[in-house]
Amino acid sequence: QVQLVESGGGSVQTGGSLRLSCTAPRSIYNSLCMGWFRQPPGKERELVGAVSIPANSTFYGHSVKGRFTISPDNAKNAVYLQMDTVKPEDTAIYSCVADRSCPKLGLGKADYWGQGTQVTVSS
Repeated sequence: QVQLVESGGGSVQTGGSLRLSCTAPRSIYNSLCMGWFRQPPGKERELVGAVSIPANSTFYGHSVKGRFTISPDNAKNAVYLQMDTVKPEDTAIYSCVADRSCPKLGLGKADYWGQGTQVTVSS
């Protein structure tokens, strides 16, 4: 059973910043596409963004592009989600996800999941 371990999350004011972290087992890290889904209250799950570890390339959902940044840390088999200029509509449960296929993440599916963390943005 592959386990992704998340940290970060919490409450922040509009316009502020927050960082989430996610680590994967070293044995599979180098083959993964890793990122985050989020699910706002009462809404459907959406892709925040992801990074292909082998290709070191990133892609983002349109609602966070230009404000959020995903970056890998290969020494720690981790990825980070830096959330800047946050808005109340960024309030959601954020789940770290990973799969060997980036297109699969783009379809909202993933083989591996973290435990999820709440992010709340207050106005």
